[in-house]
Amino acid sequence: MTDKSMDADRKADDEQQRADEERRRAERRRVVDRRLGLDRRRGPGRRRSDSRRAAEEGEMTDEQFEFLMAIRQYQEANRRHFPSWTEVLDVVKALGYRKVAEPGDLE
Repeated sequence: MTDKSMDADRKADDEQQRADEERRRAERRRVVDRRLGLDRRRGPGRRRSDSRRAAEEGEMTDEQFEFLMAIRQYQEANRRHFPSWTEVLDVVKALGYRKVAEPGDLE
């Protein structure tokens, strides 16, 4: 065999391996977890966050979820993982909350 024919054989083998791997990846994407009745992989941007799951399952009120999403939006817009309490108060005010009653005891 010549060097050219050996290179061509290697190239064909590499292409076959890539095609096989791509086929296996596609098959894994189609796998369904029958225990849950859900697709194993929902794809990018389709998985529910813990907070969204908690809100949908009734563990969180709509008001709590709205506050959580407002804080997350603030964090992303300002690139801050841990906003200060002053910044949290600004988010609360931006949601429309105002002090209208006398302070009461915390439960």
